[in-house]
Amino acid sequence: MAKESVKLIANNKKAYHDYFIEDTYEAGISLHGTEVKSMRMGKCSIKESFIRIEKGEVFIYGMHISPYEKGNIFNKDPLRVKKLLMHRWEIHKMAGKIAEKGYTLVPLKIYFKGSLVKVEVGLARGKKLYDKRADIAKKDMRREAEKDFKVKNLY
Repeated sequence: MAKESVKLIANNKKAYHDYFIEDTYEAGISLHGTEVKSMRMGKCSIKESFIRIEKGEVFIYGMHISPYEKGNIFNKDPLRVKKLLMHRWEIHKMAGKIAEKGYTLVPLKIYFKGSLVKVEVGLARGKKLYDKRADIAKKDMRREAEKDFKVKNLY
């Protein structure tokens, strides 16, 4: 069995800044033909998107897929709600966690796995302002340390 290639389409860096990611799941996504062609060209954004579980099904809201130039009448609404494809036991497990206070589902990455479009769903807990500040301080300290290390190694 050959190793399937993974090609990143979109990444949600904001999610890592705003949330503590507790767990991740891989989900398929139900798309139409012109949406897949647009994604192959990398025209997709998940910055403002979020995920909800409704009646035992998982949906992604606010995911923007730019219309395909040559798609004319076949193009769908760029912000339409899209269904995520997951196993029922995964959905039940996530629904149980979301019932706990402070948990939510956020899309982390969208990528091609072979010829299929996949979404990495993160089970996340919101960060408070002081948590975000602490993360920024850590990044600054690490950046300074790397800079000092680089300067020392130049001489």
